[in-house]
Amino acid sequence: MDKIVIEGGARLHGEIPVSGAKNAALPLLAAALLPGGASVLENVPQLQDVSTMARLLRRLGCEVDGRRTLTIAPPATSATGARKQPKLFEAPYELVKTMRAGVLVLGPLVARYGRARVSLPGGCAIGARPIDQHLKGLEAMGARVKLEHGYVDVQAKRLRGAHIVLDMPTVTGTENLLMAAVLARGHTVIENAAREPEVEELALVLNKMGARITGGGTPIIQITGVDDLDPVEHAILPDRIEAGTFLVAGAITRGDLLVRDARPEHLDAVIAKLRGAGVSVTVEQGGVRVRGGGGMTGMDITTQPYPGFPTDMQAQFMALAAVAGGQSVIKETIFEHRFMHVPELVRMGADIHTDGHVAVIRGVRKLSGATVMATDLRASASLVVAGLVAGGTTEVLRVYHLDRGYERMELKLRKAGARIKRVKA
Repeated sequence: MDKIVIEGGARLHGEIPVSGAKNAALPLLAAALLPGGASVLENVPQLQDVSTMARLLRRLGCEVDGRRTLTIAPPATSATGARKQPKLFEAPYELVKTMRAGVLVLGPLVARYGRARVSLPGGCAIGARPIDQHLKGLEAMGARVKLEHGYVDVQAKRLRGAHIVLDMPTVTGTENLLMAAVLARGHTVIENAAREPEVEELALVLNKMGARITGGGTPIIQITGVDDLDPVEHAILPDRIEAGTFLVAGAITRGDLLVRDARPEHLDAVIAKLRGAGVSVTVEQGGVRVRGGGGMTGMDITTQPYPGFPTDMQAQFMALAAVAGGQSVIKETIFEHRFMHVPELVRMGADIHTDGHVAVIRGVRKLSGATVMATDLRASASLVVAGLVAGGTTEVLRVYHLDRGYERMELKLRKAGARIKRVKA
C-alpha cells in the first residue's frame, strides 16, 4: 500500500494544471447508457472512481475503450450493431460499496431498458447519504421500487413525466432523475434541484444528445421527454475542487502559484474566503493565481450547497486556518461525520476543538510533521496540504482515498516545488 511522504517548508511556485472534474465525469459516464450509439468523452481524469465506473459499465455490457479519451458504447450498440439488452441490470455491491456514484446508473438503466438493480451506495465514511430522494422521484414517474437484501430493484415499462419536489438539493439525486426524465413520456419538473456546475454540465451534454432540458444549474429544471437520444462527443470541464485545493496549497505555503484552467466562476465562495483571510487571488487568462503573504487571518466558514461554500473544501480550509492568525470557526452543515481529519491535524500540532458540527481553530505558528491516517477523500487532501508547511517529515497513509479524487497529486505538487513523493508503505 502506498503512502505520501512530504518534507515541509517549500513554497509553491509556477503553475499546476487542473484535471477534468471527477464529479462531472461520473454522471457523464452513466449518461452514455442513454443514447443509441457510442459516445466519446475527452479530458477524462485518471482516477480510481472513474476506473470503477468504467468497470461497472462493462459489467452492464458496455464497451469502454481508452483512457484520457473514453469511448463508451452501450449494450444496444455493440460492435456487431445488433440491438440487445444489457447482460445484467445489476450494479453489484463490490463495485458500488467504494463509490457512491455507482448509483447513477439507476436512472439511465430504468429509462432506457426498463429495469435496474443497484446496491445501496458506499463511498467515503462521512455520514449518511441515503438515496430516498432518487427513489421518491422515480416512483412519482411511475416506477415500481422494491428494497431487499441491500439492493434497490426498480422497474418501469416506460417512465412518465412528473412534478418532483426534492426535500433537499441532492446532487446525485438531481442527476439520476434528470437522466431518467429525458426518455420519459411527457413533461417533468424537478424543484429544489442541485445547482452545482456538474449538474449544469450534465444537462448541457444531455441536450447535445437531443434531450429537451431547461434550467440546468438552477433550482427548477424542466424536461420534456424524447423517444431517443444520439451519441455525443464532449470534453469534461475542469475540476473545481481540485482547483480549490491547489489554491489553498499555494496560499498555505505563501507561494506564487497559477492554477491553470481553473474556472473562477465556479470558485466564487472559495476565492472570497481566501481573500477574506488576506490571500491575494487574481483571475488571469490561463486560470487563477494565488499569492500567499505573511499576514493570513482567521476565517468563519459555513458549508452550504452550491453556490455556497463547498463541503468538499472544508477540510483543506481547516488546514489553512490551523496556521492563520487568530481564531477561525468552521460549521459543517452537509455531512455529520466530516471532521474525522481533526484528530490527525491535531497530531501535527493544530489547535482545534469541535462541538458537534462546529470546529473552532486557533492558529499556531507552525505545524510539526507526523504520521497521519487519511479517513476520506478530502481529509487526505487536507493532510497533504498541512504537510506542505509542517516542520520535518509528514507521512500520509491510506492514500487510496486521495487517488479517488486527485490525479497523481504528488506529481503536480512536486513540479511546483513541493518536496513530496509516493512510496510503498
